[in-house]
Amino acid sequence: MASHVAISALMALFPFLIFATALASFLGADAFSQQAVDLIFDTWPKEVAEPIANEVHNVLGVRRSGVLTFGVVLAGFFASNGVEALRLSLNRAYRVSEQRSIFRLRAQSLVFVLIATAGFLAMSLLLVAAPIALNIAVNNLEWIAPYVGTITFWRYAIALAVLVLALISVHLWLPAGRRAFLDVLPGVLFTLFGSFAGSGLFAAYLGSFANYSSTYAGLASIMIAVVFLYILSAVFILGGELNAAIKRYREARLVAGDA
Repeated sequence: MASHVAISALMALFPFLIFATALASFLGADAFSQQAVDLIFDTWPKEVAEPIANEVHNVLGVRRSGVLTFGVVLAGFFASNGVEALRLSLNRAYRVSEQRSIFRLRAQSLVFVLIATAGFLAMSLLLVAAPIALNIAVNNLEWIAPYVGTITFWRYAIALAVLVLALISVHLWLPAGRRAFLDVLPGVLFTLFGSFAGSGLFAAYLGSFANYSSTYAGLASIMIAVVFLYILSAVFILGGELNAAIKRYREARLVAGDA
């Protein structure tokens, strides 16, 4: 299942960025592509991020006539395939069967794509425009200088909060059935810390031991990205499995208590 999510995520990445960039351009945020790519790939190991980021910049450098072109609409649709892969993985992790219609599910996936686009727009503004505004404020308002460190901290804290909110939303509303906030919180925390740990270990492995070029030649960068996304996907699915296991344990205790 993790391999399916990893491949789907990689295939959905380019369509999502094309769609998001076109929408941002339509809204007047033409500089979105650079910030969006940096926002996504700055958290990836350098060996993974650099080759893909270069290709993403090349793709996003192609001018498109408008947000409602047929190609851009298709890009949004293909980007939603990544959301569908997440839904399928969580349904299996939570051991639930999907009863909703395919049209409703696809519409929900497209809404998630739109929300993700809006989130990246907001985060790119926060991480890029905020330092500029902060420098202007420091130059003109002397009293704000002692609080610069605190403001910088909160800028990144808010970005992390957006990521946590996205994970919570995915666990609450993507899979079938209903779950409370406390039901999904352990898996979200596991995914966060597991992703950071997995990224760090994989980066250390690439820097010290791995030599993908000798095995995959020109496909090395793609294979590195697939393995990295596989690790993140496995951690994400394990987060869902953890939530499901805790819920089953609680239900078993309630049954035992009633007996």
